Amino acid sequence: MKDDDYTFVARLVKEKSGLVLPGDKHYLVESRLSPVARDAGNSGLADFITRLRRPEAMALREAVVEAMTTNESLFFRDKVPFEHFTGVMLPQLLAARAATRHLRIWSAAASTGQEPYSLAMCLQELGPRIAGWRIEILGTDISTQALDRARAGRYSQFEIQRGLPQNLLTKHFTHRTDETGDCWEISPAIRAMVTYRKFNLLEPFTALGRFDIVFCRNVLIYFDPKTKTEVLDRIARVLAPDGFMMLGAAETIVGLTDSFQAVPGRRGLYQLASQPLNGRKPDVAPTRLPSV
Repeated sequence: MKDDDYTFVARLVKEKSGLVLPGDKHYLVESRLSPVARDAGNSGLADFITRLRRPEAMALREAVVEAMTTNESLFFRDKVPFEHFTGVMLPQLLAARAATRHLRIWSAAASTGQEPYSLAMCLQELGPRIAGWRIEILGTDISTQALDRARAGRYSQFEIQRGLPQNLLTKHFTHRTDETGDCWEISPAIRAMVTYRKFNLLEPFTALGRFDIVFCRNVLIYFDPKTKTEVLDRIARVLAPDGFMMLGAAETIVGLTDSFQAVPGRRGLYQLASQPLNGRKPDVAPTRLPSV
């Protein structure tokens, strides 16, 4: 791939998704875009990128962004965020929302659905303690293909083995055989707890409404500092005053925004800077998931 073609693709992907491609990722672009070029009927990447430069190539540009921003996911990824969810966020918010019995949770980089479904399974483990509650989980992603897979709720044996405890597999999944071979299908009850929507984090958040919990993990690392700051400040504007934001293990707010403060002793967990942090015991006892 020529350097000017690479620069064009990198600029396109940055403009459309916020993803920053370093200057040495030619091999990654070539491997991701070669199948897209073949599907579009081009003999090689050079011809494909020539087409891509034309103003009328909007659909092809969307396909390029789709190919470059598809990231892997797994159930209960990194474990710690879900311990914070069940041991810190839910106890405090279930107590604080006892009158309204309503919670809204946003998985802001839902990919193929493992994260929002993991959150749904955590909630199911609470059993009667959330009876009568209206709990909404919204999963968003920029990738249409990823969201289609998330809505289907079907996962390969390899995907199931990555992070999902055996007890939750037995409880919430059914083994199926479809056109792609053997797979595991998540239960209708868990699938019904999550709503999916295509959404670009570069867009305004106001149409999404307000959230009590935002999981925005492993996506900021692909943005430049300016875009990170903009996304974090937009999250702050849609987060409830006593809500929580969860970032990925390699992500931080340091040097980016004054809107948030870290929750002491809880890696990756943040609240709004206007929210007093104290060591009070939660009004609802924490719930721990076995083997998670």
